[in-house]
Amino acid sequence: MHVGHLAAAVNVRHALGLQRVLLVVANVPWQKAGERSVTHAEDRYAVVRSAVAGLEGIEASRLEIDRGGPSYTADTLCELAARHPGAELFLVVGSDVVSELHTLERADEVGRRATLVAVARPGVKVPPPPPSWHMEVVEVPALDVSSTDLRARVATGRPIEVLVPAGAVREIRRRGLYAG
Repeated sequence: MHVGHLAAAVNVRHALGLQRVLLVVANVPWQKAGERSVTHAEDRYAVVRSAVAGLEGIEASRLEIDRGGPSYTADTLCELAARHPGAELFLVVGSDVVSELHTLERADEVGRRATLVAVARPGVKVPPPPPSWHMEVVEVPALDVSSTDLRARVATGRPIEVLVPAGAVREIRRRGLYAG
């Protein structure tokens, strides 16, 4: 969780006039399983919760953690629809992910249940969504921050302050996350 993620959440909330934006922490991110080690879900949730503390309308969600098992977006949207009948649902992704959405488990269902929101840096051309998906594009500030770089910074003892909210930095250090 870094300032780029928060900037995207805050800008999407503002641009679309949303009451709240949930940052849903995956229990078992099925698309990353086997590719690299993934930090434990409870640790990731604690970092996200600390990062969003005090941000109006931005919330950490443990919905997928509490459900257990692999985290599928279709299941999460189904559960949110059941909990909030009639609510309009949005799926926020980086513009770089749009061309991969067809790989989601039950991708057609995801497209039916939610409006896709692609966050893009200024001047970035967003690829078209899968057929029949409705998409909004929200421009966000160009912040060149990556989670991969931040994990490497922690592992090598370099600073992450300012790139990561102070609460999240404290949680990362308290839990000894990403240290080499």
